[in-house]
Amino acid sequence: MAADDVPLDDKSKRMRDLLSSFYSTDQSTSGANSNAVSSKYATLDTINSPSFDPDNYMNLLVQKLNLETLLQRHVEMAAEIKNLDTDLQMLVYENYNKFISATDTIKRMNSNIVGMEANMEQLLEKILLVQSRSDGVNTSLFEKREHIEKLHRTRNLLRKIQFIYDLPERLGKCIKSEAYADAVKFYTGAMPIFKVYGDSSFQDCKKASEEAVSIIIKNLQGKLFSDSESIQARAEAVMLLKQLDFPVDNLKDQLFEKLEQSLEDVQLHFDGCGSHSAKADESVKQESPDHIPAAHEVSTRELVEAVRAYRVIFPDSEQQLIRISHDLVIKHFESIEKLIKNQISSAELLGLLRLVWDDVLLMDEVLPEAAVADACLEAANHAVKQYIAGAFSRLLQDISDSLMKVQIHQKEAVKEEHPLQAILEASKKAVIQGSMGVLLDFRQLLDDTLPLLSSLRDLIVDWVQEGFQDFFRSLYNRFLQLSGKSNSATQYIIFHDGIQGDKTVAGLVLVLAQLSVFIDQNAIPRITEEIATSFSGGSVRKYESGPAFVPAEICRIYRSAAEKFLHLYIKMKTQRVSVLLKKRFTTPNWIKHKEPREVHMFVDLFLQELGGVLSEVKQLLPEGPTRKHRRADSMSNASSTSSRSNPLRDEKLLTRSNPQKARSHLLETHLAKLFKQKMEIFTKVDATQDSVLTTIVKLCLKSLQEFVRLQTFNRSGFQQIQLDTQFLRDSIKDNVEDEAAVDFLLDEVINAAVERCLDPIPLEPPVLDRLIQVKLEKPREQTAASP
Repeated sequence: MAADDVPLDDKSKRMRDLLSSFYSTDQSTSGANSNAVSSKYATLDTINSPSFDPDNYMNLLVQKLNLETLLQRHVEMAAEIKNLDTDLQMLVYENYNKFISATDTIKRMNSNIVGMEANMEQLLEKILLVQSRSDGVNTSLFEKREHIEKLHRTRNLLRKIQFIYDLPERLGKCIKSEAYADAVKFYTGAMPIFKVYGDSSFQDCKKASEEAVSIIIKNLQGKLFSDSESIQARAEAVMLLKQLDFPVDNLKDQLFEKLEQSLEDVQLHFDGCGSHSAKADESVKQESPDHIPAAHEVSTRELVEAVRAYRVIFPDSEQQLIRISHDLVIKHFESIEKLIKNQISSAELLGLLRLVWDDVLLMDEVLPEAAVADACLEAANHAVKQYIAGAFSRLLQDISDSLMKVQIHQKEAVKEEHPLQAILEASKKAVIQGSMGVLLDFRQLLDDTLPLLSSLRDLIVDWVQEGFQDFFRSLYNRFLQLSGKSNSATQYIIFHDGIQGDKTVAGLVLVLAQLSVFIDQNAIPRITEEIATSFSGGSVRKYESGPAFVPAEICRIYRSAAEKFLHLYIKMKTQRVSVLLKKRFTTPNWIKHKEPREVHMFVDLFLQELGGVLSEVKQLLPEGPTRKHRRADSMSNASSTSSRSNPLRDEKLLTRSNPQKARSHLLETHLAKLFKQKMEIFTKVDATQDSVLTTIVKLCLKSLQEFVRLQTFNRSGFQQIQLDTQFLRDSIKDNVEDEAAVDFLLDEVINAAVERCLDPIPLEPPVLDRLIQVKLEKPREQTAASP
């Protein structure tokens, strides 16, 4: 057929027309084919047409073609004639060979058929002979066969009569052996005879048999309502009573109550299996590890067989059986959800789901109309979702517990070398290992071949992704609660261990800052990679809802949280020092202050607070680049005058000589500050030891300056401020990053004290040095005196 679709050239078309004319095919077909001659001879009469006119054809050629073309046409036509002759010769040869082959085949068939008719006649004679002999045998044995059949019928009748006479005795034996099925079979077999001859020939047998049957009915009723009998035995009793024409419909309600009670037996086995898995009692496992699942299977099969029997006994009880089958699934999953709340592993959950699915398959075989698989799928949907949510909830609680150890250590005064570092590492481990652990558990749910879970695969993927998104948001809210910055309306938060949220430990806030950095830089990328590998897909969410897990959003939240908690830590430490400074400057009467004898105790407390900050940041923060801002680099024309510098001595001389000139000099100092290049005191805080400590020191010194400005000092009070400031200058600069800013702020404290002093005469340098030296030697003496 494909070859017919290929365009033919002129030579092929003419050959086909020639063969068609040779075999005398339909002339209409030939005429139709002859009309398809190429356009080269369209103006001439078709040479292959049956109505071809040679004279007309020659006249047309002579008129339209020149001599050279006529000669060329002659050569072509001669070649075509020769080719056609050759083709015709080959065609005749081929047909001749086929005719010879057909003739030989016919000859062989004739030779093989010869002699077959004689064989067939012999076979027919033998068949007729066998038929005649068979008829003779049947005729000779007909009378004996009739007699044998008559004797056989008589024998069967005698057996039946003997069976009727033996029936009461048989029924009695069956009652003793409790073979009630055989008794019912015997009695129902004799019922047709009793109906016909029960009132005449077999009256006594019928009466004795009915008495035995009444005993059987009574025993079957007792068996039916006995709690010690199995469900299958009760169903069999109902079947037997129904065969005895006992009105079992009156017992229907009571039977279904028994069937519903049997659900509790199945459920008890199931609860035992679940609690056994949850508690992991090793001793019970060693004794009989498969005992409870086997017992559960036995109970379930008994229930299924009972449903099968009830469906046969009560054809109109389909709705009640459907309700009972659904109740079975509901109670199974209620037990599963209770176990999920008590925390079970994914392997244990899979084991429980397999038990349920096996029960569903068994129930579906006997009651397909109940669609128990659909109800099971819906219940499994809720149970698996609850399991995933519970896993994330426990992970959140584990992380919170690891963080709460900061407050527990402070509350119980636990001493460790690096408590914050240990708690941070434990929290990191809880985040990353906990997340990988729940992913591993969830992956077991996806990889399992249970059909119940296969249909939930896309939902599980969506739940896992949504779970991580909600988990990290909830974890961020928990961080806010632990830091005392909860967005909730309740500002007084009490956690499960009784620690109050308004008494947040500053170290905990710093731990939260570093844990947020870890989540942003390490935990989220790793979790994202694992989700992309094992939990990709999920087609349940709508397109408008967007992806379930958005790592970029979570990273942004925790990146912002890290900065927020770092600033909160600085604020808390600064506020603690501010309270100390406020108490220091509001308690004494600075106008009547006595001459300074030593560095004030508040300096020790201030340095102690800074030491605590330094200890905490060294545990949690990296050192950072070591760069010191010198006065020459950070401040142009800034005041670098210490308490022992020349301006104070000049001011002292001015005050003694002329108070008016002193006030003028003070005014000039304020004007000069306006034209000085401003020094950048509060720069961006980096998460490094130097940056955090320096920022806290700057804020504390700024608070110190503000408290000084609020007081009025006499000469001794001013000198006390001078002594305390100088001791701080020597003690702080070695631990901070920006020495220039510290010097500037301490100078501002001195200038503020000068401005607020009635008689700003500083201590002499030797006196100042001696008091500082005495202060420095006290810790050495205490160390030497201690055992």
